[in-house]
Amino acid sequence: MERQPEESSSVPRGKVVIGVGTDIVEVVRIGQMIERHGEVFLNRVYTDDEIRYCQRRKAYTQHYAGRWAAKEAVMKTLGTGFSRGVGWRDIEVCSNKSGQPSIVLRGGAREIALQSGISDVLISISHCRAYATANAIAIGSPE
Repeated sequence: MERQPEESSSVPRGKVVIGVGTDIVEVVRIGQMIERHGEVFLNRVYTDDEIRYCQRRKAYTQHYAGRWAAKEAVMKTLGTGFSRGVGWRDIEVCSNKSGQPSIVLRGGAREIALQSGISDVLISISHCRAYATANAIAIGSPE
């Protein structure tokens, strides 16, 4: 018997999965980068809104690490890595009032997404003291 998709699926009706990406990072690694390179590192990797969001958190390095993992996971959905004119700040992790994250693509990342038929990227982020992980799913319209 063929299984039917559930109504609660997070992929909107009429859309297809174009790419999937996942990443995990040690929180201490991101903490060390912040300690060594400070604002130069933060401003190269994170947008102003991401910096403000993370700095307001008690365990801010966990939040920076989560956003790092999210950016890496999104790059995997695009299939480019950080090349072809795509930079760290071209991928922004935003959070709604309930804390649910979403992705905004700009610049080179947006161009690659449009060329690939990607209309949205779904993201899930999780972190603890030691690790941060993220899963991304790129969705778009079938050709």
